[in-house]
Amino acid sequence: MSINQEIVLQNLKDADCNSEFIVKFFQLGENGRISEQLRLLSCHRKTLLDKLHLNQKQIDCLDYLIFNIEHHMEN
Repeated sequence: MSINQEIVLQNLKDADCNSEFIVKFFQLGENGRISEQLRLLSCHRKTLLDKLHLNQKQIDCLDYLIFNIEHHMEN
């Protein structure tokens, strides 16, 4: 594996890509299917962004609850 491939591999792992995703990504690259690699990355990005939005909503719910409890304690 070349240095560039090792960097890409580490980047994919850091982005929480599973081994199946990584294998598919490199297979597509070996076959010159760059646009499909980009589509695969975009789909994973969307999945991560959806999780982020869900987590933000959960945090907002907790913040609301904390605010109400603190407000109730003051009164």
